[in-house]
Amino acid sequence: MNLVIMGPPGVGKGTQSYELGKSREVIHISTGDILRMAVRSGSDLGKKVYKVMTAGDLVSDDLMMELIKNRLSQEDAQGGWLLDGFPRTAFQASALIELLEEIGQSINQVLVLDAPADEIIRRLEGRITCRVCNETMNLTGFGHLKPVFCPFCGCAQDAERSKPALYQRADDNEDTIRYRLEVFRKKTLPAAWQLEEKYPLSEIDGLGTPEEVAQRIRSVLE
Repeated sequence: MNLVIMGPPGVGKGTQSYELGKSREVIHISTGDILRMAVRSGSDLGKKVYKVMTAGDLVSDDLMMELIKNRLSQEDAQGGWLLDGFPRTAFQASALIELLEEIGQSINQVLVLDAPADEIIRRLEGRITCRVCNETMNLTGFGHLKPVFCPFCGCAQDAERSKPALYQRADDNEDTIRYRLEVFRKKTLPAAWQLEEKYPLSEIDGLGTPEEVAQRIRSVLE
């Protein structure tokens, strides 16, 4: 099964992607993972990515599509994959459709998670991120305890940066969050509607507990 999961920041894509990867036995692929894997591989493609990133530039759509093609063509992705947070624009969506046709693959379901802006702001202001695996979690789930170990990868330290694995992003504040939500509405939602012209798409209510949201997703996939 090949899936795409989309949604605004803080809606719970990371949590649901992690559970989907386990339950559906598909490879969880995020753009951050692809970029890190490419750089670590030392390949010619990885060297291109490293050069762009160290210069502080954004990875171009053409280079991003080359990375996506490379990742989806790898052996471990042949049993199914989950694209998390990609495509981000209508252009990338069109390019993804062309790529999948080229390599003889398709998307079984596009999942679009959503929640009210006030709820997303509440979640993100209490969110922490893991430097090692890039997964995110909400501090409210830990009560009065401050977590040290990432519940996803188990790391307490980012050895490469010599910093604690868990940290709170500087841009998780209300003004920045509202701006990012607007960017999602204007740029990423059109990508979802572009995919809908070719593949099944379901909108998922992102309110409630992670298990409640997961059940809504399971109902769509059954």
